[in-house]
Amino acid sequence: MTTLAAASGPTRSPARRPDRPGWALLLTLSGNMILDSIEVSVMLIALPTIGRSLELSLTGAQWLMAGFALGFAAVLPLGPMIAARWGRRRLYLVAMAIFAAASVVGGLTDSVALLIASRVVKGACAAVTAPTGLAIITTTFTDPRQQRRAISIYSLFGAAGFTAGLLLSGALLTAGWHWTFLFPAPLSVALLVFGLAVLPPDSPGPDGPAAAAAAAAAAGPRRALPLLRDGALRRATLGAASLNGTYISLLLLIVFQLDRWSPWRTALALLPACLPLAVAAPFAGRMIARFPAARLIAAGALTSLLGGLLYLCSPDHSAYLTAILPTLVLVEIGFVLSFTALNAQATATIAVGDRGRAVPLYQTGVQLGAATMLPLVALLLGLGHGQRPALALICAVGGLGLLTALTGLRRPRGRRPAADVGDAGEVTDAAGTTIRNISR
Repeated sequence: MTTLAAASGPTRSPARRPDRPGWALLLTLSGNMILDSIEVSVMLIALPTIGRSLELSLTGAQWLMAGFALGFAAVLPLGPMIAARWGRRRLYLVAMAIFAAASVVGGLTDSVALLIASRVVKGACAAVTAPTGLAIITTTFTDPRQQRRAISIYSLFGAAGFTAGLLLSGALLTAGWHWTFLFPAPLSVALLVFGLAVLPPDSPGPDGPAAAAAAAAAAGPRRALPLLRDGALRRATLGAASLNGTYISLLLLIVFQLDRWSPWRTALALLPACLPLAVAAPFAGRMIARFPAARLIAAGALTSLLGGLLYLCSPDHSAYLTAILPTLVLVEIGFVLSFTALNAQATATIAVGDRGRAVPLYQTGVQLGAATMLPLVALLLGLGHGQRPALALICAVGGLGLLTALTGLRRPRGRRPAADVGDAGEVTDAAGTTIRNISR
């Protein structure tokens, strides 16, 4: 899913040619985005195989997906405080080491409890490495043009990682489902080693972690909840939760619908659900700069809902060309249209000083959408009444997302957004804070 983070934005320093360590740093942090995205898509394809091997019901198997989202949602609101107290470098390296250890534990056990726990831990680690990585990038690439290019690469790697994970799942499952847990371990160790070499040291002194800790503590999660009184943030949070929850739940349903296929064939069949985002990611900023965010959000919610309704009304849910493929295309078009716009809307009317609290609140809602929908959809699928009850729930939640989006089409007169959308699609306030969509 996409992660949206707040970090110190560009300063108007003279343009300069970046040194090699700067780009090595970017590639290292972008590698982490691939790792996080692969974690989701590989596990999605592996669920039927793991379920059969461990004699798990669909309700039990889905916790391997929902656990990652729960870990992400639980830790994300605490991320700014932890980073302020520990420092970005230390936090990133420790989280990467824990990620590797959890991958090994998950890959060497047949215990369902340990498998789910390893996924929760990895979700928690991803909740700190993704926004921390973005913060490091925005303070390393200070020239505005270089920073935009760096963040675009970072975003593209995250979107492409989900697609790569689908293809990788076929090879890993051929070798055995344990490799879907073990594979990230050497990759995360490699990123840890590169991180030790290229991550900048944390700033000491009055501007370092100790001073930042006091400021972060004053803006903790409890003080973030009142921000939901802001209509734009509330609509964006509900809309993104609906979009993410229905998207991942629909993919889960289709994966089990195609269980008779080989993992390779299933992975290829799902490519239309993620490839368009990877292609469109570099142009998302231009789209929200040209069209009003509220209209893009409404169009995306409508398109996604139409995809779900098409599948619900299909007489043959197993027909790929006439039912599954059109549904995947419509749902992904909805995702491409609306998700970056939702990220922009989340902080559009939030005061500059409150955005550091608003962003984790928004992202927590995004992850809770998946963590809530997955168990419910799995439960309905396990009742033995076919797919229609689960599809009806997905469409109902998608309908609520559309209604939420429609309420945002009319803005009260005289009220202006607290942020402007620049030419590159970034949401930048007067103090230079940049909010960007960074990954699925």
